[in-house]
Amino acid sequence: MFSDIEIGVFMDELEEKLQVINDNLLVLEQDVNNQEVLQEIFRAAHTIKGSSGIMGYEKMTKLTHEIENLFDKIRSGKMAVTSEMINVLFEALDVLKLLKDEITDPSLNVDINDVLAKISFYIKSGEADSAVKEGKNKTEESNDSGVQKPVSNIEADETLGSIISEAELRGFSAFRVQVKLEVGCQMKDVRAFLIFETLQKIGEIVKSVPSAEELQDGKFDLQFEVILLTKEDHDQIKNAVMSIAEVEEVEVDAVGLPSDSADVNEQKTDKQDKQQEPVAKKKAGSTAQAKTAKDVGVKPVKTVRVDVQKLDNLMNLVGELVIERTRLNRFVELFEGKYGSDDLIESLSEMSNHLGYVTGELQEQIMKARMLPISQIFNRFPRMVRDTAQKLGKEIDFIVEGKETELDRNVIEMFGDPLIHLIRNSIDHGIETPEERIKKGKPPKGRLFLKASYHESHIVIIIEDDGKGIDAEKIRAKAVEKGLYDEETVRRMSDKEVLDLIFRPGFSTKDKVSDLSGRGVGMDVVRTAIEQINGVVELRSEVDVGTKFVIRLPLTLAIIRSLMINLGSQIYAFPMANVQETLRVSANEIRNIGNSEVIVVRDRIVPLLRLKEHFGIIDDEGDINTERDLFVVLVTSIDKSAAVVVDKLLGEQEIVIKSLGEYLGDIDGLSGATILGDGNVALIVDARGLIEQTKGIGSSDIEMAGVQYAS
Repeated sequence: MFSDIEIGVFMDELEEKLQVINDNLLVLEQDVNNQEVLQEIFRAAHTIKGSSGIMGYEKMTKLTHEIENLFDKIRSGKMAVTSEMINVLFEALDVLKLLKDEITDPSLNVDINDVLAKISFYIKSGEADSAVKEGKNKTEESNDSGVQKPVSNIEADETLGSIISEAELRGFSAFRVQVKLEVGCQMKDVRAFLIFETLQKIGEIVKSVPSAEELQDGKFDLQFEVILLTKEDHDQIKNAVMSIAEVEEVEVDAVGLPSDSADVNEQKTDKQDKQQEPVAKKKAGSTAQAKTAKDVGVKPVKTVRVDVQKLDNLMNLVGELVIERTRLNRFVELFEGKYGSDDLIESLSEMSNHLGYVTGELQEQIMKARMLPISQIFNRFPRMVRDTAQKLGKEIDFIVEGKETELDRNVIEMFGDPLIHLIRNSIDHGIETPEERIKKGKPPKGRLFLKASYHESHIVIIIEDDGKGIDAEKIRAKAVEKGLYDEETVRRMSDKEVLDLIFRPGFSTKDKVSDLSGRGVGMDVVRTAIEQINGVVELRSEVDVGTKFVIRLPLTLAIIRSLMINLGSQIYAFPMANVQETLRVSANEIRNIGNSEVIVVRDRIVPLLRLKEHFGIIDDEGDINTERDLFVVLVTSIDKSAAVVVDKLLGEQEIVIKSLGEYLGDIDGLSGATILGDGNVALIVDARGLIEQTKGIGSSDIEMAGVQYAS
């Protein structure tokens, strides 16, 4: 039995190697002769086979062994890569992922027989027709009746001679096996397949006349021959074939090397070396270099397994250090004020400063340990785009940039699904079919662009396609049809406001929704998921030009920059991501619309919320409608704003977010808490929740008054 740590290490390595196979299969599909990519896939499959064998996962070992065999044939030039083969290999990769899940959930009971049979078919059908394609025209002749004759001079084939020579160095012998079936044999193609199966068990078929494809299709008379590499002797080969029904005669002869076999041996090493070079270097006049998945930006992440809870505990301990450091600083200040400056006070001050530096560095390093490259999410998408486009009959050039951009692991985990939804919609209902694109004067292959980059304290993710775009007029008509607005109100709305309607629950312009969902179905879920991690999603679209989604996310959910304010005797924190500006408003600037208070900010109407009233805090200064000026924090979420009245602005500060815990649970208007340097607790305001509250209070009154929310 293996320990949990050993299994964990195996799972990490397995995940890495599966990603290597996935990424390189995508590259191989575009460049089927890329020897470096073939080597990468072969090595990854070989590693999985070895480690799974040691761990005792037999099904995984068996499947990767068959994949390894297939790529061994391809690497040696005995088989060619086809699009159908790539599809089967992706299917095998999916089964490997299921086998990975089966390790933790044995009830899955994954069946590998179907995919094994498909891979085995390629191996058996290709290897008999592989090494001879160059000399096929020279070695195959037809008699007057159109029936192919067995070749009498196979030994003269230089390529085959090289293979036989190499096999002999490994202890194998080469035999020509000539088979004649009985007259009246039923289903001779099946009989030929059984003969191939039998011979494969005792050796390796390197040539077949007629070709393997023709044998499978039954396009041969009752005779055919193969070249077999084996360690068995003449009689064992003959007996094995004669054991099959409807075989009339078998002749087995040793195959000798051509007279210039010595030259072949001398040249063998050079040929093998050349086979390892990128194909692009072989082609005359070609300057392009062969690319692997590594060359196109795929870098497997080397990791050490660490329980996330341990990192969270370390972060909490660092928070305690920060508090103690602040107390030490105050202690030093008190001593200096009481006893003046001397050597002891200076030493204590130096210790405090050094502790502050070390604490800051420790905090930064722990934060970095929580960060992961966004490739953890992005690496899923090339395969998904390929499969979806293939299913829909579309051609898509998928461009990915910024995989190395790092983001807090908690953020990565929470926004993966919304991103998948947006990409699928771009493929399904954004990019047109090649025929539609040609009619519009576009190139037949659509373009889908995914990019991640840093912008100040945020990460910006862009999903952009050059498809049909979203028709704002169509959305206007659908909004009226659904009874959301009347025609006059919809006509006054800008295109940006109209496009934003697709984020409403259940809103869609599609009459029929595909299994991939129409653009609009589930978009409210996308926005909600992104907003839950203090993110923002924006939509821009132009008919027949394309659609662009811009997502802005905080780099981390653990430490944020905040505006600290005072409310009565309590300190609160507003995340700077939601703070647009701070204002000082006089009482006569406040207006009333219906039952709601609003202020005017640059000709825009903004709902006003008094935070003390919202939290039920008793105002010691009396009536809240005092004549004194008010401090206001203008907070935003997406394209909505609210003006929040506070007592005092204290300034900006980086804070460590802590959960309110199960005891307090979810509190309306609050998203968490933080510990300040003096040990006191500050509550973190949920700006998005406050904006939703103001919409509930005054949105209908404001709309009736004919004005709009600030954005």
